[in-house]
Amino acid sequence: MNNYITGATTAVITPFKNGKLDEATYASLIQRQIDNNIDAICPVGTTGESATLTHDEHNRCVEIAVEVCKGSKAKVLAGAGSNATLEAIKIAKHAEKCGVDALFSVSPYYNKPSQEGLYQHYKAIASAVNVPFMLYNVPGRTGVDILPDTVKRLFDDVENIMGIKEATGSIERTVELLAKVPDLYVFSGDDAIDFPILASGGKGITSVTANLLPDLKADLTHAALEGDLKRSKEINDQLFEINKVLFCESNPIPIKAAMYIAGLTETLEYRLPLVSPSSENMKKIEQVMKKYKIAGA
Repeated sequence: MNNYITGATTAVITPFKNGKLDEATYASLIQRQIDNNIDAICPVGTTGESATLTHDEHNRCVEIAVEVCKGSKAKVLAGAGSNATLEAIKIAKHAEKCGVDALFSVSPYYNKPSQEGLYQHYKAIASAVNVPFMLYNVPGRTGVDILPDTVKRLFDDVENIMGIKEATGSIERTVELLAKVPDLYVFSGDDAIDFPILASGGKGITSVTANLLPDLKADLTHAALEGDLKRSKEINDQLFEINKVLFCESNPIPIKAAMYIAGLTETLEYRLPLVSPSSENMKKIEQVMKKYKIAGA
């Protein structure tokens, strides 16, 4: 039996206070996830504004996540992405040293490598560590798509590459991946289509919305994995409106606003070039949030 992570995982936001990492709030947000049955915490993914964190901040976020999850059932699936392979290796090695359970790594952004470049990039990072490793494909944000044949090649050639966070928005892509690589652990990276991905054989989700509604996201995922597809679909449908409004501007702008509105963070701060949502979108987020019971808020 392998020790791979499955289930509901949360791409946690990174709270700031006066321009600095708000460590106390960060730890409390992670504890709230654990208290609401989330299976794994995902620090410093793209939702955690990893692109604008310093290396020290990035490393500290991983350290805090490991500290808070210690002694609980929750695992740590840490972000180790960069458009520079050597930098990603450095981040991955630090995370492994901290004691994370697994790593996921967003595809290089802007430089648009070829499929061979993606293969070599991921092979180098995953081979530098011993923990389970997930690819993260979000072409709408990075400008590059990790194609299924490349995923298969990596899965076959690199022992600890076990899965992919799939955020193309395409159900067909999940079907193709699992047809070509039946043992691949596919995680939904699109909140709106968590249920169809799980129903197609996905092993879990990595959610933005779970920052706000971890209990519902955990229930949705666990129901699907236990074979209760009716219940899972009901929750997915119930979450449709909040999932939609949380992407009314670039992620993580809306989710950080929602967490602030809910009183789960003391301040609403982003790192430039990200800024607060428009007043119109702020009102939209607030209106939709009234339809949901927010645990611990």
